[in-house]
Amino acid sequence: MKNKAVAKKKVALISAQKHLFIAEIKQDTVILKDGTLRAVLMVSSLNFALKNEDEQTAIVSSYVGFLNSLDHPLQILIQSRELYIKPYLDDLAKHEHEQTNELLRTQIADYRSFVSELVELGQITSKQFYVVVPYDPLSNKKRSFWSRAQEVLNPISAVKLKDEKFLQRKYDLDQRVRLVESGLSSMGLEVKRLDTQTLIELYFSSYNPDIALSEHLPEINKIQVEEE
Repeated sequence: MKNKAVAKKKVALISAQKHLFIAEIKQDTVILKDGTLRAVLMVSSLNFALKNEDEQTAIVSSYVGFLNSLDHPLQILIQSRELYIKPYLDDLAKHEHEQTNELLRTQIADYRSFVSELVELGQITSKQFYVVVPYDPLSNKKRSFWSRAQEVLNPISAVKLKDEKFLQRKYDLDQRVRLVESGLSSMGLEVKRLDTQTLIELYFSSYNPDIALSEHLPEINKIQVEEE
């Protein structure tokens, strides 16, 4: 019975993997199954309405210049999630338990209850802003007969070639990322490229929003991946 349960779980895992477009995430880069690459930037926000007229004009001008400088598409993603404050509430509970002053302990308890009810009743959400930078190598779309035959006859060189292609494509992608970072920074925005660990957590929480609130992924070197 145990073997059947494990086999059933593995089949379900493989079935889920087939529906994902992601082949691999490494070196701060998302590799899709079609051979294209993606880099994801987390971008801060700004309150445009609070800027004066000159500042608004400067921001719009910088944005227009940024768009005109691009020779490739970009994807802008806004992710809205329920505010996750459990760690904060747990920290308050810890301070409440350690507090020796009865009055302060009561105040911490009241404050913890107030914050919890406020978030629950108000349905407070947090927003994250991302810019996805793609790279689509045209050389990956067509492969000659001799190229495929070489991989069959000499798989070791094929793996090496694959790594070389990835590094070259990543280099081109990194150049795009630097240009995008520069353009966004010119508008007063803070930009940070997501690393491998953060990318995995982002996609995990995107595909499993409910589970992600209660279960957090371990570090990359502690994750075991089952392959087909």
